[in-house]
Amino acid sequence: MLPLEGLKVVALEQAVAAPFASSRLADAGAHVVKIERPEGDFARGYDTAAAGQSSYFVWLNRGKHSKTLDLATPPGKAELAELIAGADVLIQNLKPGALARLGFDLTQLHREHPRLISCSISGYGEDGPLANRKAYDLLIQAEAGLCSLTGGPEAPSRVGISIVDIATGATAHSAILEALIRRGITGEGACISVSMFDVMADWLAVPLLNHEGGTSPTRVGLKHPSIAPYGVFYPLSGPPILLAVQSDREWRVLARDFIGDPEAADDPRFATNLARVANRAATDALVGAAFARRDWQSCVAMLDGIDIALASVNDMAALSQHPHLRRVTVDTPGGKVSFPAPAPRILGQSRQLGAVPALEPATPH
Repeated sequence: MLPLEGLKVVALEQAVAAPFASSRLADAGAHVVKIERPEGDFARGYDTAAAGQSSYFVWLNRGKHSKTLDLATPPGKAELAELIAGADVLIQNLKPGALARLGFDLTQLHREHPRLISCSISGYGEDGPLANRKAYDLLIQAEAGLCSLTGGPEAPSRVGISIVDIATGATAHSAILEALIRRGITGEGACISVSMFDVMADWLAVPLLNHEGGTSPTRVGLKHPSIAPYGVFYPLSGPPILLAVQSDREWRVLARDFIGDPEAADDPRFATNLARVANRAATDALVGAAFARRDWQSCVAMLDGIDIALASVNDMAALSQHPHLRRVTVDTPGGKVSFPAPAPRILGQSRQLGAVPALEPATPH
């Protein structure tokens, strides 16, 4: 038995953040009814990469049941009201106030259904100066300051995935699970609100605290702003290697056994992480020279042998063939699609993810 079997979820959702949260509930056995407008979730049209369908939609809507409702009509509203009356969880990411304007004020819903757990996802929350502004992933990356930290020194950049949406969906998922645990103890539902801006601001606490402490972060590409050596180095031959030295003890090992200069361990320019960061150019030059004397295989073998952290600088072609990549395969209206498996693995439990729903024809009224 899956952990959320018997749980009924109504998801009035579109795009990425809310579907991420509800997809994880569906993976755990919840019965998720995805409410779509007559033309469908607009994420269905993002691309055609997954058997002719949107990669976003296939990834985030497995195991759900699609229900097309025209909420501008009384029959559509009546059907939604019936679904909510039988639901344990309501997830919605309409514009703030839109649900109430449709006749589904959350305060009233919770009075009528005291065990209901609702989760509203928005760009900037229910109030504040930007509450009514439209918000999408890259817009929040820019507004929250994430883009100022991403990319190389020459220009800010977008993080290469929809990180704000995914982070918001994961935050909403964990809040819903907390509310379900609390309901199991008290019998009371919960009214949850999660904003994309709040999620990113929370995740940006470290660079913000550094800025407010007098050391505003800058874009450093594939380097770590607070640790050195931590960045890309180039062997005599073969692809680049990303090296990470996390402690002064590791630095002493690297200096002695890889750089071949034990005295660098106690050199005042390099002896502590703070000194190495302050002298990053000299630190990186010392490490870079050691890489340049050896080919890729020798560098990897030596670094693994002395337990220094490293990674290949891969692309999607390399990930597709990566020996650690676990996959799941789901049925879709366009055929079977394989993609990375959800990260949690639970001993003694296996999960078969449900199919991706087709868009059903709108019910005539």
